Amino acid sequence: MDRRTLLRLGAVGALAPIAAPAWAQETGRTFDAADFGAAPNTDAVQTRALQAAIDAASGAGGGTVVLKPGVYRSGSLFVKSNVTLNIGRGATLKGVTDLNAYPMVRTRVAGIEMDWPAGLLNIYQQTNARITGEGLVDGDGKVFWDSYWALRREYDPKDLRWAADYDCRRPRLIHIYDADKAEVSGLNLARSGFWTVHVCYSRDVKVADLIIRNNIGGRGPSTDGVDIDSSERVLVERCDLAVNDDALCIKAGRDWDGLRVARPCREVKIRDCIVRDALAGMTFGSETSGGFHDIEVSGLRIEYPVPLGIFFKSGHTRGGIISGIRIRDVHLQDVATLMRVNLNWYPNYSYAQIPPGIASPPDYWTALATPVPREQGIPSIRDVRMANIKAVGGKIGFEAAAYAEAPLEDFRFDNLDWDVREAGTIANARDWRFTNCRIDTLDGTGPKVTASTGVTGLA
Repeated sequence: MDRRTLLRLGAVGALAPIAAPAWAQETGRTFDAADFGAAPNTDAVQTRALQAAIDAASGAGGGTVVLKPGVYRSGSLFVKSNVTLNIGRGATLKGVTDLNAYPMVRTRVAGIEMDWPAGLLNIYQQTNARITGEGLVDGDGKVFWDSYWALRREYDPKDLRWAADYDCRRPRLIHIYDADKAEVSGLNLARSGFWTVHVCYSRDVKVADLIIRNNIGGRGPSTDGVDIDSSERVLVERCDLAVNDDALCIKAGRDWDGLRVARPCREVKIRDCIVRDALAGMTFGSETSGGFHDIEVSGLRIEYPVPLGIFFKSGHTRGGIISGIRIRDVHLQDVATLMRVNLNWYPNYSYAQIPPGIASPPDYWTALATPVPREQGIPSIRDVRMANIKAVGGKIGFEAAAYAEAPLEDFRFDNLDWDVREAGTIANARDWRFTNCRIDTLDGTGPKVTASTGVTGLA
């Protein structure tokens, strides 16, 4: 079997091929990067030659830029409208470790709009651009991971844990920003310096058939797999992920700045993916300010050693309405905690407070620390449906709680089949209904329900 068949069988069984949308068809002529001076397997940085090939294809009205086998060292590349960058089998695009090779661009990082290094590969304010192939994109991220931990050692004693992720600038592997009709597919992705695939403020995006391996030579901080951020009509399918943070994540802005921008994440479909390593398999948050609507997750498999399966996280300064969440056909194998809702997540990170004596903090520090009134800051989660969720070898079923003034409302659970050590706890719930659910625990009892109303169907 070829690589794609193995990926599909490993995730959810054999799948019928899905035709690419009409806008995703390759057009124009082929441009060999070698014709523009790109030379693999040398110490020389190839950014200029590779970008010249992309620009030539763009100038011709569109086309496909091909990288033939070999290792190409590069800084940031920007794929233009109507251009496909094809990193073929045997080709490796390897990110250089000099941060100066990643020019600063205006973007959003961890929920805040700010200037930040461009990704290794970028589709930035373009239309009908694609990054494809069966080659490898290697961020060589350890130098960036090490710089982060060095800053944490300096910042944590100063009560600046919340600032470290913003002050330590690390390039993402693939950055899709304010783009229309974009695609990333087929590639092997490894060792990202920061998030691996970040889709932000974009529309009609396809992310498919990726193999992401970030835990090579260490475990990089914040090496999320695929982050969908205040975007709409996004499809993520058939991805195989081993990362060191959230594997698949929905985001929509943080605190005052996220509430100012007020852009939701909506009409997202995530299907037929497998998570082999991560801090959490499927995450909603913690950047919830713009809200999430009409999110569908299906055909997901989450495996040990992932400690947490389905995770809703936020804080009392985030705000946002989360609704219309549909999760079905999920298998959790030896995952310790199956479902957690924590809306007071990681206070040292979630709640920024500038220490006295700092006279001129950066603008983004000020944005992070701008107070949010409680009535705006309490997030709301409602209209959640979970069906056909099987869990084997779990430890805790539920760890779910919210705020008294904003309970977790209108959750429906159908056909849960959970084998767990203990069922866990549910608090601040309203109108939760369980139908045809089996939660098999060591002591034979169901979840402990407190401060809740209308929770029905539990044995």
